Amino acid sequence: MKSIQHFAILISNRVNKKELINRILSQNIYGQLAVFNKSKGVLFSDIAIADFIAKEHRYHTIEITTSEKRQLNTFSSGERRKAFLKYCLAQKPDYIIFDNPFDHLDHQSRIDLGDQLIELSQTISIIQLANRDENMLPFIKEKWYLEDNNFLFSEIKKTPRIKTTTLNSEIPGSLLSFSQDYKSVVKFEDVSVSYNDKVIVKDITWDVKKGEFWQLIGPNGSGKSTILSLITGDNPKAYGQNISIFGKKKGTGESIWDIKSRIGHFSTNIAELFKRNQTVEHMVLSGFFDSIGLYKEPSDLQQHKAEQWLEIIDMTQLKDTYFNRLTLGQQRLVLIVRALVKQPPLLILDEPIEGLDQENSNLVTQLINTLIEKTKITILYVSHTIEKSLEPTNIYELIPSENGSSGQLLL
Repeated sequence: MKSIQHFAILISNRVNKKELINRILSQNIYGQLAVFNKSKGVLFSDIAIADFIAKEHRYHTIEITTSEKRQLNTFSSGERRKAFLKYCLAQKPDYIIFDNPFDHLDHQSRIDLGDQLIELSQTISIIQLANRDENMLPFIKEKWYLEDNNFLFSEIKKTPRIKTTTLNSEIPGSLLSFSQDYKSVVKFEDVSVSYNDKVIVKDITWDVKKGEFWQLIGPNGSGKSTILSLITGDNPKAYGQNISIFGKKKGTGESIWDIKSRIGHFSTNIAELFKRNQTVEHMVLSGFFDSIGLYKEPSDLQQHKAEQWLEIIDMTQLKDTYFNRLTLGQQRLVLIVRALVKQPPLLILDEPIEGLDQENSNLVTQLINTLIEKTKITILYVSHTIEKSLEPTNIYELIPSENGSSGQLLL
């Protein structure tokens, strides 16, 4: 390339982002990005990082962080990104595609990465893909909008008009009845967790009562994922601790499936578990059985409830489509509905807005607000950012230190 050029592209969730990236990297793109057709590019994204982690695990190799002699999965999210960016630059590309580079980063990490990209832009071309306009890099002047798979770019001279999204129907009634003979859904008393002499969280005391809407916040590496795993039953370090879930102390006879049956759980990495072809309808129905895929014959009532939830997110027409053929944003919506279909007493939403465009972000926040208003579901919402349209009743913050993260109540 004769000159350094930068492009920021605002992308709707209707766009097949994987196809767009493949076209750019294979030098088969037209329109504004055709200037890169004779150039070497690399992709910086969560998906690319996940692929390297899977490859290192499969072949027991170290490809990215050879100097530290550690596999990539042993680093925190922020450390992985720094190491992977260093690896990308070592390939000496003409340009780098940054796909939602600020996702999963805390406030300070976003500032640090933004400063790093400003410096990087002096020597290499940047193509930024973003789903929300507030995440577009301010130093990039060439801004474009991509609405669908025609891959026709329209120039952004002002913020694109976002379709107003409203729920298509009322929240469906529940098919299941759960015991409510407890006051606290989650209760921690002086809980500490360590790994290999490294303290992750220390003396956590936290009480989540029925019907409350909590947001859990804290910087990268502060222990949010550890806290969630103690609640869901996926972490054996919960046993022997003073932790009660649905009024029962851990280790007093309940099974992990007893706990999971009363929890709806969404996280951005759940989609990685669904490798087999499953239709959208089957994905939603699997939420009744807490299974990775549908292996039981659903009842007529369960099928009817699944259809009602798909109607809410305007995806009824896609019920027979394979889940892995949906766009990333569509997959996120299906997984959120999967977590909701049995209307569990506790709903855990781990960064549900990440990767969604403004239209679908509006739909998800509207859905959460409706659940708070019209159901008795307790919601635990995990995110680095506070959505303007969401008003949690309580906020619990993890504050890291060398001795492990402590917790404090903000609201």
